[in-house]
Amino acid sequence: MKLMFDQHQCFVMPEALYGIINTEIANVSVQPQVSAITLNFRDKTYSADNGGFHPVEVRITKSNKIWQFNYVTDFVYHGCPYPELVKEIDICFSSKRVYHLYGGWLNKQAGSELIQLFIGNFIEYHHMGVYVVEISTE
Repeated sequence: MKLMFDQHQCFVMPEALYGIINTEIANVSVQPQVSAITLNFRDKTYSADNGGFHPVEVRITKSNKIWQFNYVTDFVYHGCPYPELVKEIDICFSSKRVYHLYGGWLNKQAGSELIQLFIGNFIEYHHMGVYVVEISTE
């Protein structure tokens, strides 16, 4: 099943991102009553000590048969001496804002530039096959 997206949300996402989501969703059965899907992209080797590719979580929700992004979040290990996973980048579609761990809530230009860099890198990493994907539905 191919999901139809509202591509006119507050942040423009590249076609390749929609393609990744549809490719991953094709691997699971999505029942008609499902109203939200969360995709977790993980590099199984990522750790605070050895680094690796940051985990990324994407949540989409359905409204009138059209899917919309709710958020796209990049996590990173942070803190000493006991690092824990925290949000490094959070693209929040409901509030129409972008957050960065070291910059807080960003202005429109900085947010757009960060989205372009982050999503572009995420797409390349996905194409490299670094992620294992887990999908949950509600």
